[in-house]
Amino acid sequence: MAFGFFGSLLILSLLFKHFTCQLPNTDEFYVSNFLKKMGLNSSMSYNFSGSVCSWKGMHCDTKKENLIGLKASSLGLSGIIPDTTIGKLAKLQSLDLSNNKITALPSDIWSLGSLKWLNLSSNQISGSLPNNVGNFGLLEVIDLSGNNFSGEIPATITSLLSLQVLNLAGNGFEWSIPRGILNCKALVSVDLSSNRLNGSLPDGFGAAFPKLKTLNLARNEIHGLDTDFAELMSLTSLNISRNLFKGSVMGVFQGQLKEIDLSMNQFQGHISKVQFNSTYKWSHLVYLDLSENQLSGEISLNLSQAQNLRHLNLAYNRFAIQKFPRIEMLLGLEYLNLSKTNLIGHIPGEISQLSILHTLDVSSNRLSGQIPSLANKSLKVLDVSHNNLSGEIPVSLLEKLPLMERYNFSYNNLTLCALGFSPETFKTAFYGSSNSCPIAANPVLIERSGNGHKGLKLALALTLSTVCLLAGLLILAFGCRRKSRKWVVKQPSYKEEQHISGPFSFQTDSTTWVADVKQATSVPVVIFEKPLLNITFADLLSATSNFDRGTLLAEGKFGPVYRGFLPGGIHVAVKVLVHGSTLTDQEAARELEYLGRIKHPNLVPLTGYCLAGDQRIAIYDYMENGNFQNLLHDLPLGVQATEDWSNDTWVEDNNGIQNVGSEGLLTTWAFRHKIALGTARALAFLHHGCSPPIIHRDVKASSVYLDLNLEPRLSDFGLAKIFGTDLEDEIARSSPGYVPPEFSQPECHASTPKSDIYCFGVVLFELITGRKPIGDDYPEEQETNLVSWVRGLVRKNQGSKAIDPKICDTGPDYQMEEALKIGYLCTADIPSKRPSMQQIVGLLKDIEPRTSL
Repeated sequence: MAFGFFGSLLILSLLFKHFTCQLPNTDEFYVSNFLKKMGLNSSMSYNFSGSVCSWKGMHCDTKKENLIGLKASSLGLSGIIPDTTIGKLAKLQSLDLSNNKITALPSDIWSLGSLKWLNLSSNQISGSLPNNVGNFGLLEVIDLSGNNFSGEIPATITSLLSLQVLNLAGNGFEWSIPRGILNCKALVSVDLSSNRLNGSLPDGFGAAFPKLKTLNLARNEIHGLDTDFAELMSLTSLNISRNLFKGSVMGVFQGQLKEIDLSMNQFQGHISKVQFNSTYKWSHLVYLDLSENQLSGEISLNLSQAQNLRHLNLAYNRFAIQKFPRIEMLLGLEYLNLSKTNLIGHIPGEISQLSILHTLDVSSNRLSGQIPSLANKSLKVLDVSHNNLSGEIPVSLLEKLPLMERYNFSYNNLTLCALGFSPETFKTAFYGSSNSCPIAANPVLIERSGNGHKGLKLALALTLSTVCLLAGLLILAFGCRRKSRKWVVKQPSYKEEQHISGPFSFQTDSTTWVADVKQATSVPVVIFEKPLLNITFADLLSATSNFDRGTLLAEGKFGPVYRGFLPGGIHVAVKVLVHGSTLTDQEAARELEYLGRIKHPNLVPLTGYCLAGDQRIAIYDYMENGNFQNLLHDLPLGVQATEDWSNDTWVEDNNGIQNVGSEGLLTTWAFRHKIALGTARALAFLHHGCSPPIIHRDVKASSVYLDLNLEPRLSDFGLAKIFGTDLEDEIARSSPGYVPPEFSQPECHASTPKSDIYCFGVVLFELITGRKPIGDDYPEEQETNLVSWVRGLVRKNQGSKAIDPKICDTGPDYQMEEALKIGYLCTADIPSKRPSMQQIVGLLKDIEPRTSL
């Protein structure tokens, strides 16, 4: 009897235990609820049977009572994580939800006080990172990379005293790096790359992290000096590329650095000073990139001691004229880029000793003599273009080319037997070279030597002509019998009609331009990202329907712009620079290639170019949502204002505009501020992030476009320089309403960054007032232009009268008035009183609307 009683109790207790596991306060319930609500179920190869500790990606404590690890990476989870799910896993120490489509976090996730490892990378989480992140006092690793976070990095990061890995790369974090990060002295790895951070590093940054081994600040707008990193003695990897750092590079070469990337900054001085730093051990160095700075002197690094160097890039600096540096001792070198480093003399044959070298770029120098045999078995990329090389290209090298990924021998005085290369490849990769094949292998020479068969050719031609004539008569007779039926003739494409010849003449309403080329397929089109496409001028003709008016997008001061689709489905805007140029073809090509390397989220990318006779043709990414001027002023799309042909007018149907008309986003202050800030960032990058700085010379409302994601992008940067010094400033003076007052002074001879800033101030006035620079009526005033009217109101503290009624109720008036004051500073009569573009970006950020667009 007693045994039966206790047996019943045991069975009941087991049933009760199983029942309690299903209650809505258990880890099993919270996790299953989370996975199912995020789109996962058992039909998706996920088994919810058994204890939660046995589920895929789940780890429990030793007693199997609490979940301490949850990994749900790459499961296709999507949407907002609901409350009362993973936020209730009180003992959770490790959470990995990477590579999903999560858009927002639950409010209770910040209560996970035991969390040590948090990985939310590669999702779609947006908005600011809450200060609640400071609740994770035990956190050692946090990875939020590859999301859409914005705003400031929270100051509460100062509470994460145990943090070892901080990865916020690939987001939209702004403002400066918070000073509180200096308290995180346990940091081993920091990656803040590809954000919008600016300002300088906090004081004491180098001394604060005695254990830091990896630091990546690339692709931001941070400024500082090389000495900021001098005390990071444990550092092995440093990447601060694409920022605004200055000074000598000497202070960077410290400690145990193996990987150093300082490219695309503003470092100056003689690079030879680095070798006098006796504390640095060159034997540690594996990766070195100092490209696109302002370094000078001779390339005299301690390369003989860098036996482990794999990657060396010194391209695009201001080095002194010098012979090829001795690099034959770097037997482990895999990548070498010495493009535009002022090299003269011969390419040393000893370079063939670098057996594992896969990339060699020595383009844009003054190298002469012959190309060595280059017996490097691993060579995949070779660029020797834009030099003074001569003689035959070695046969052994030509035999390797079909197996290589990319090569370019153009703009030299080379000869080669082009048998085995297509005509397109010969004209792009060997542009300017001579074909030295014997007659038996050269079709062109065979054609010239065929005089002995003239009689046979004549007879054959007469026979073919007779056949064609009879066929034509039959077709004509058939057509006459069916007069009512319209003929439908398929025009041959320019790809099909390879023999099409020029010169070619094209006409728009305002100009006629001529491409003086003999054969369309003989003129290469350079596409930077796809150099092996072998596109020619014939493809441009086909893409734009022979530059037909139906594809005409705009008529600007530089020339007409056409829309087209190049082979490979590349959607482009083709801008013809019809006013001529004082630059030679080689100089223009170098300048366009330089502009093609300039990338920024708020610049319209230059995709490629074509030199067609005297015409320079620039090829850009197509901007789906047109330009800001037309959208702001509600100009009818496709109608060009005849009184101002200097403004680009996009010919696009209304379906091309995505919610951006007079009834769209442009009627909100937040969106107009976004355009102002994006344009300011673009100009700040041109002025402060490029070496040498680029003066735009033609900033105006019609130069600001909106891409597919409604991001503002500034176009036409650097184009004025393509025309040469004779025309660039004439171009800058010809935009009515945007001409700075100093241009009326006889002593003003050239555009400066301050003239760009004046023009930006005019654009800012347009954004806030909704009025044109000239031609609009201004209430209660007799002024004839926008600048004088707005400046007068600001001086009287009546700026609110200038605000566009369309945006009056969409944001605080004081913010718009502050923006008018920024425009007031930009349009000061005296250039020296105008702020820099970096300062303007900071001022605009200070008044940034906090409401969502």
